[in-house]
Amino acid sequence: MDAVIIAVVGPTATGKSDLGLDLAEALAGPAEIVNADAYQLYRGMDIGTAKVREQERRGVPHHQLDVLDPHEDASVARYQAAARADIAGIEARGARAVVVGGSGLYVRALLDDMNFPGTDPGVRARLEERAEREGRRALHEELARLDPAAAASIGPANTRRIVRALEVIELTGAPYTANLPRQEYVRPAVQLGLDCDRAALDARVGARVERMWDTGLVDEVRRLASPEQGGTGPGLGVTAARAVGYAEILAWFRGELTEHEAREHITANTRRLARKQMGWFGRDPRVQWLDAASPTLLDDALQVVAAAGAGTLPRPGEGPVRRSLGA
Repeated sequence: MDAVIIAVVGPTATGKSDLGLDLAEALAGPAEIVNADAYQLYRGMDIGTAKVREQERRGVPHHQLDVLDPHEDASVARYQAAARADIAGIEARGARAVVVGGSGLYVRALLDDMNFPGTDPGVRARLEERAEREGRRALHEELARLDPAAAASIGPANTRRIVRALEVIELTGAPYTANLPRQEYVRPAVQLGLDCDRAALDARVGARVERMWDTGLVDEVRRLASPEQGGTGPGLGVTAARAVGYAEILAWFRGELTEHEAREHITANTRRLARKQMGWFGRDPRVQWLDAASPTLLDDALQVVAAAGAGTLPRPGEGPVRRSLGA
């Protein structure tokens, strides 16, 4: 049986990177870390993503860091293939994989049964033309015949999703719903969620933004942004330019915000991101929540990992229900 993959998840600023490194050092045998933060994939986006610096990685190998240039768009499907290959390589070396990150979709893509059907511009164009000519309701009725569950969930007003569902059905020969993600691990795994009281989390976020600002976040964005974006570098692509911390400073460079407003917006948007991440992971009943502020956090995490390895964790919905501290 493969060793259980350990995933440290949860909102930003809760200490996921530190716990991941602590676990990698404390586990019996070697361990390697696989990043699951979408923006830490980018080279040069270091301060604003709270990327662990190479000299602070304690000699633990890290994967899926600095694999994209900032002008490239990230792809969940590409990440899934590359990160799963990393995990296979880690296991082949007799090491343990520790996944660390707060990008929920990337965590799901890595751990769960999630398929990414391709696209066909010709098929999509034909369906879009039909939607214009016949009306979206006609296409929705066709979807209802082919995949009633998909039609019920999408509804007749969402042309883009109706077209995509019909495209997937035509390309795969299977119902659209057959390709939707399921909460089903492709390999044995356990998710350790780091939880935090809302007030404490807000304070952590504020301290993190202040630390990033003081250690050169503005200069980092300027080095990456193109002259057209107000910087001196090669430019940030659509995906990278949306990252919290980068988007607000780019808006300042464009004259849309003052420096003070940019800083305030980063703090507010980071707190908003933390709430969103907590909501995403909070909907997954498989996450084993731990108090990020606990003085026994590492021991608590190791106990959960041991229980997962022994198969003694409660099944989702069968164990004690624990509300998120940050909810």
